[in-house]
Amino acid sequence: MTMVTVLSGPERRRRWTDDQKQRILEESLVPGASVVEVARRHDVHPNLLHLWRRQARVEGAPTRVEVEPGFVPISIAAPGGHAETSTVGVAGAASIEVVLRNGRVLRVAVDLAMSRMVELAAALEEQA
Repeated sequence: MTMVTVLSGPERRRRWTDDQKQRILEESLVPGASVVEVARRHDVHPNLLHLWRRQARVEGAPTRVEVEPGFVPISIAAPGGHAETSTVGVAGAASIEVVLRNGRVLRVAVDLAMSRMVELAAALEEQA
């Protein structure tokens, strides 16, 4: 007599349509989304979802959900210990002002490369 094992649960070799893949992929790319949670919600193994994400990057498909860029308030501690809060507005902002630890102020154009800004800040902080 032959013994047969019956597996219950979802079929292991499922086929996903391109629309289904795209919908799940977009959901996993939303900022703050967890790949594991999205995979669990759609009964997909997280490794498969990571594979789809890699394939989308290679194929040049959009890999990020477009999010409107914004600014957040920052707090800079003054030498006296109290903090000043500054928010850079979205419209018409032409420069960024950074108060360094030694009290010097660095004002740079918003389109300046971040690496260049770091170099300038380091040079100004080293000066006595």
